[in-house]
Amino acid sequence: MKAMILAAGRGERMRPLTDHCPKPLLAAGGKPLIVWHIERLHAAGITELVINHAHLGAQLEAALGDGSALGVQIAWSRERVALETAGGIRQALPLLGEAPFLVVNGDIFTDLDFTPLAARSLGRDLAHLVLVDNPPHHPDGDFHLARGRLQATGTPRLTFSGVGVYHPSLFSSLTLGEPVKLAPLLRDAMAAGRVGGEAHHGLWLDIGTPERLAELDARLRTPTPHSTLY
Repeated sequence: MKAMILAAGRGERMRPLTDHCPKPLLAAGGKPLIVWHIERLHAAGITELVINHAHLGAQLEAALGDGSALGVQIAWSRERVALETAGGIRQALPLLGEAPFLVVNGDIFTDLDFTPLAARSLGRDLAHLVLVDNPPHHPDGDFHLARGRLQATGTPRLTFSGVGVYHPSLFSSLTLGEPVKLAPLLRDAMAAGRVGGEAHHGLWLDIGTPERLAELDARLRTPTPHSTLY
């Protein structure tokens, strides 16, 4: 399975840190956020990666190159302007191929093991999403998970982690180069009963502000005795 890391966002809430550095290259625990993802994907046997970029994207390419230094192969999907999540995935489809692929938001941190996702078969589903417990800044959650199926309505609700496996046909009808958000596509697929999901109750952080980046950095620099992150 191939994986895509979403790295095209401007990172407005992270300013001024992102005025001169793309958010995925901001460091926590001594390495860039995006490198943590690449290492965990590599550990799960996923070595063919696609990374999109827009804001300061040349810095990402200069830092990571073709990925060989990290044991992976990186193909770059360049966006003149950020195309939102679904639009960015649509742009990258020629690089991702015709089989289901894993997508990871570049601005999260998690101890999720990607190995089971790398082996997941979607069947007739268009997507399989990983949900997490609602963080303080998003207490109402996004979707309802019941017996492995996701619904746009219903309670209790969990928060979408930014990690999912998708079938390319979910995006193939979108207009190339047009910014498109992901949530409406997912809600339509849920209404058709074609989205599965699972809950992850381990570590997950949305690194959306300088304060959360500092929190993660402090956590990574003071590992607990039984941590699997270090």
